[in-house]
Amino acid sequence: MAISIRQKAGKAVLNLGSDSRSLPPVSVPAGAEQVAVATSAGRLLVFPLAQLPELARGKGNKLIDIPSARRRDGSERVVGLCVLEAGQPLVVQAGKRHLTLKKDDLSGYEGERGRRGRALPRGFQRVDELLALTEG
Repeated sequence: MAISIRQKAGKAVLNLGSDSRSLPPVSVPAGAEQVAVATSAGRLLVFPLAQLPELARGKGNKLIDIPSARRRDGSERVVGLCVLEAGQPLVVQAGKRHLTLKKDDLSGYEGERGRRGRALPRGFQRVDELLALTEG
């Protein structure tokens, strides 16, 4: 019995453009309720995890709105992504400075998935990283 083996196309896990970079994967803890996304223009959007559908392979989800012109010329991109549990504070790292946003502060940045988000305060608009603050 002869076995025919062929090379199959499409084995790439992630296809990126020449000027694109990928973010590290983010684990989703059991009690996760919200997703926080930040852009290089200093915009932050927090939305419920339930709004993020699980799509078939090869498909993507729009997390935050970046205007087409800014996306094309590379002047704005997603720089941070974080999954938060109920009432968990978010830390925005901007260089050597950090801003801790508690539940009441985060409510000002809440919106629907795919929206533009709100601008962070001056001095925190060059976001390096988003972190979920753990107790202890």
